[in-house]
Amino acid sequence: MAGVWVFKNGVVRLVENVGADTSDGGQRSRLRRKVLVFCSTGEVMTSYATLEQKLMTLGWERYYDDPNLLQFHKRSTVHLISLPKDFAKFKSMHMYDIVVKNRSHFEVRDT
Repeated sequence: MAGVWVFKNGVVRLVENVGADTSDGGQRSRLRRKVLVFCSTGEVMTSYATLEQKLMTLGWERYYDDPNLLQFHKRSTVHLISLPKDFAKFKSMHMYDIVVKNRSHFEVRDT
């Protein structure tokens, strides 16, 4: 994850999409969105249904502990993948979490 550290109003934060959060004139550059890709087929995960199907083939199981989250657990590990219920709130940090826990099966790409 690349970005720029910005110091504003006494707070330091990492901005991933440089130019997306400008305060000098309100002009916004085009955001570079990220997508989660299943490596073996090159398929972009466009819904939780397709993501769940791929995770199930890799040995992940649905975990129904929290009604506000979509969660997956792999029996042979201590890993837990927690995703927001709404796919529209599926962000790059969630994508990277999936990639780290499934190293050779998923990758994150810029659109």
